[in-house]
Amino acid sequence: MQNSQVSQEMLRLEHVSKEYELKGNGTLKAVNDVSFSMTSRECVAVVGESGCGKSTLAKMVTGIEQVTDGEIYFHNQKITHIRGEELRQYRRHVQIIFQDPSNVFSPRMKIGTFLMEPWRNFEKKSRKEAKEMAYYALERVHLGDEYFHKYPHQLSGGELQRISIARAIALHPQLLVCDEATSALDVSIQKQIIDLLREHQAEADFGILFISHDLALAEDFCDRVVVMYLGRIVEILEGKSLRSHAKHPYTKGLLNSIHNLLELYTDGVMSYDNVQTLLDYEMIRIIDTETFVILNTVLYEK
Repeated sequence: MQNSQVSQEMLRLEHVSKEYELKGNGTLKAVNDVSFSMTSRECVAVVGESGCGKSTLAKMVTGIEQVTDGEIYFHNQKITHIRGEELRQYRRHVQIIFQDPSNVFSPRMKIGTFLMEPWRNFEKKSRKEAKEMAYYALERVHLGDEYFHKYPHQLSGGELQRISIARAIALHPQLLVCDEATSALDVSIQKQIIDLLREHQAEADFGILFISHDLALAEDFCDRVVVMYLGRIVEILEGKSLRSHAKHPYTKGLLNSIHNLLELYTDGVMSYDNVQTLLDYEMIRIIDTETFVILNTVLYEK
């Protein structure tokens, strides 16, 4: 959440679009004329159903995907088409955490080696210095020294995501992009990861761009919520006033579907098995992923 100190604009997107060429003919516009900004200590969520363009947006902000139209600014410097060493230095300040941490790790690389890389590559630290820093990084995410010598397959999903966070914050980035960073985890582990992000944001004052399909989590965790639908922003709301100030029919529909489904379950109209079927197969379109996460939370608590 935002620090009480005055925050300066850090990231600004101006009319950003992304198109992909389709096989045969035509194009797919994954992101369409998106504009918003965020400050240096702010946590901003981008939410919407699968395919709305939110992850593509995250990849353009981090330089993984190229922008088709529009401009992206970082501290008023245009970074839309940077390359080479300039892009490498930019990524030192803008780090990303992905949904599935197992895809980030080499199965043959020990956790310690993975953690040492930022200091070896960017700050040219000696192996001894980098090793000491890696042990400290483990401590920062509440993991013991024994994890330094483990391989990724020996860790749970939650532990791997903690390691991902440790590496992402190693060089004190100014912006942390979380692309569905908690959605692959069960609810209890998800809360631990969110608490960890809160802890380090309060300590280091970096901004967080939080890409999520969990509307309720975004409401609780983030200062503002950007709602996307079919590649466009339909609404930008304050996190704490999301339910009371939502105006767009899409946002209202997501919120209403949550309450309606919860009533069906709690009133006994829908059984546990019925709910699990909907979660597993996404049989009803209006039941967006936001709904799934909230229903999972209720089911775990019962």
